[in-house]
Amino acid sequence: MEIDLPEPMTEMRAAFAEYERALIANDVETLQRLFRKDPRTLRYGPAENLYGWDAIAAFRAGRSPVGLARTLENTIITTYGRDFATANTEFLRSGRRGRQSQSWVRFPEEGWRIVAAHVSLMPE
Repeated sequence: MEIDLPEPMTEMRAAFAEYERALIANDVETLQRLFRKDPRTLRYGPAENLYGWDAIAAFRAGRSPVGLARTLENTIITTYGRDFATANTEFLRSGRRGRQSQSWVRFPEEGWRIVAAHVSLMPE
């Protein structure tokens, strides 16, 4: 297994940056596109467990665009081979610290897509 090959790493850094820009801007279309459109895709959030792309898309479409700005710290992206990666980061938003983990897979017909995500907030 080759870890952190330059080409997949460059692609993943760009995909992660695209996700972050879309999140801050509440660009629902891009956020929905970056999650794999599949009933097995999941997102565990601070207050919700979302199973399947449809549930994730509904959450994104109904989320308030207010207060989404955040600062990232300790972001670690690791690629495994050419088609699997993890992206983990800490974030600060409105004085609260949180964590985000994502599993990404590169699909031949779609490119890099999130297949599993977990977001949690640290205790105050």
